[in-house]
Formats: sequence, structure tokens, C-alpha cells
Amino acid sequence: MSDKTKNLSEESLAAHKKLRGKISVVSKDSVSDKNKLSLYYTPGVGAVSSFVAENPELARDYTWLNNTVAVISDGSAVLGLGNLGPVGALPVMEGKAMLFKQFAGIDSIPIVLDVHSADEIVSAVKAIAPSFGAINLEDIAAPICFEVEERLKSELNIPIMHDDQHGTAIVVLAGLINAMKVVNKSLDDCKLVVSGVGAAGVAIMKLLKLFSPGLTIVACDSKGVINSNRNDLNSTKQKLLDDGIISSNSDGKLSNAINNADIFVGVSQPNVLTIDMVKSMNSDAVIFALANPNPEIMPDDAKNAGAAVVATGRSDFPNQVNNALAFPGIFRGALDNRVNKITDDHKIAAAEAIAGFIENPSANEIIPSIFIDGLSKAVASVIR
Repeated sequence: MSDKTKNLSEESLAAHKKLRGKISVVSKDSVSDKNKLSLYYTPGVGAVSSFVAENPELARDYTWLNNTVAVISDGSAVLGLGNLGPVGALPVMEGKAMLFKQFAGIDSIPIVLDVHSADEIVSAVKAIAPSFGAINLEDIAAPICFEVEERLKSELNIPIMHDDQHGTAIVVLAGLINAMKVVNKSLDDCKLVVSGVGAAGVAIMKLLKLFSPGLTIVACDSKGVINSNRNDLNSTKQKLLDDGIISSNSDGKLSNAINNADIFVGVSQPNVLTIDMVKSMNSDAVIFALANPNPEIMPDDAKNAGAAVVATGRSDFPNQVNNALAFPGIFRGALDNRVNKITDDHKIAAAEAIAGFIENPSANEIIPSIFIDGLSKAVASVIR
């Protein structure tokens, strides 16, 4: 651990202990007299309860459903730290709630579940769903996360999004749209190598292939290239092959697959991409090394090896791929426009909106800052 990382960790621990939780609930009006007590609680609230029970489609106009998201995790895949369990996930869910409020004015409630099978998670979320206008799933391990999201999307009539999948994919697509302008290439003509076939990796490959059908994608997991010759693939990896998302024409390890590639996207482990591997890529290579906190290759090493554009998940280097560029605006738009399903078209539109905030992309600026004015509003405007 570097001195900088150690200092940040100590500072973060101190800040969290001081606050004792990063969010709180604030009333929109005060119960300052008997009349307000009667209006907001008994007996007046009875009329509201009866009305929304008879007119559930109007509940958003009379309750907080119009502006509330549940941020839900089972703690099985917390950041890059692994299975920390529900209590270990809680600080992250609180942080997500802060970002919802800061960047989109959305009230969100962190909820951690002490259950871990798909059936149990789906059952728990469905049981509490009537309290919320939308559900943000977070830090649920693959492959269970895929089943959980798909089942909830089909069984609930409110927006559901697993941000580790789709938030990451949206921002990666936004960055690559602008990176292609910098290197003067078309995604349709490129070879992309993805390291990591978990929640983020799978969603990235699906969205990129949908956006750019001509893109050649080679996927690598910890055992090497995913192809039809392997007999150890889970159903998710096999489906990537069956659906033509990834190519089955490569084999071997990452070091073989990366040869003559135009783009590398890493959502895996630190230091898996070497300088020699980058040198074996095509000219003007694009590197998205997104493992956190330590990327697959450090940006300076990638650039010294010939990469033209480098992005990471870190805030201390240019081109940070940060989900906060996407999810606040997506949920803002879904809530405001009463969108019940977040679709692939919504994801592509969000990526294009984010990319459009950079008027003249350069090697050090292909992705806007999360603090840029109007970003969440622009993303929200395309979620209709």
C-alpha cells in the first residue's frame, strides 16, 4: 500500500466515524401544530391511504415514489474487495445514496440483504419494492446478478438496473466513442480484447456489440481465451459464444489474444497487462484498465509502451470511467418520465449524451468530469 493510499484510507475511516453514517432522512415540512399533525398523520392521512389504494397509478403523486430509489446489495462482490457480506457493503450503499442526492436530487435508501441465492434476493426485493420508485442493484456477484436482474425486470413494473453491469458499460461506450475520434478509427473495424468476464465485462461486451456489430471481441477470463474448445464454461460465457457476442477464433492466454488488438478493456485484476503486451497491439492502441484501485497496467507504462489513449477507474489520472456519470441521470429520467423499463436503447442514448459533453476529444479528455454542470440533466433527458 502506497503512502498516498494509506493516508486516504485513514482519512476515510476518520470521516466515516465522525459522521456515523453518510445520509439521513429529512422531513419536507414540520409537524409544528395540531393541524399539521392531523394533515400528515391521523386522521387526515387516512383519506390519502384510501385514495392511493383505490388509485395505485397515482401513488407517485401523493408519496415519495416519484423520487426514491432503493440501493440494494447482498455484499457478495463489494468493489474489488470481494465477498464482504452485507455489513461490509453498507458503507458503499450509503455512498451511492449520497451520489444520487448530489448529482440528481434523488432520495435513495441503502439496503443490504443477508441472503445470497437468486431466489432469496429476488423474493426480498419484490417484498419491499412497493416502497420505492426504482431499484438500483449493486455489488452482487456474477453469475447470480444476471438472473436476479432479469427476473426482477420481468416481475416488477418499476425501473431495475444493476449498476455494476450497465453503469460501467455505458461509461465505457461513451469513452470509446470519443477515443475512436482521437485515434481516427471506427469501432466496427477494431479488435477488442476484454479481460474479465464478470458482471461488468459481460455487460460491456453486449452493449458494445449492440452499438457496433462489426466490432470483433475476444474475451479472456483467468484461464485464458473463451472459445468453443473449452469445456469449463458457465452458462453466461457459453451464451456469449452462442449469441456471437465474442469471437471463438482465438485461443491461448491474454498474451496471445492481445496481439494486433486495437482496444483493451480490463475489468479483472491488477497488473495482468504487461508493457510487452501493449507493444504487440496495433498502432494507436486504446487501453481501458479499469481494475480498482490498482489497474491492469499503470497509465504511464501503457503510454510508454505506445498506447494513444488510456483510461482507468481512478480519479488521480485522466479519463476516469466512473459510473456516477451515468446512473444518477438514468434514474432521474426514469422517475421523471415514468419509464418502467431501462432498455438497451436508453443505455446507448445515455452513452452518446455523456460522450457529447466533450466537444473536442483528446488523449487526456475522452470522458467528462462527474462534476460538470448539466450532465445528469442531459442524461435524464434521453431516458423516455
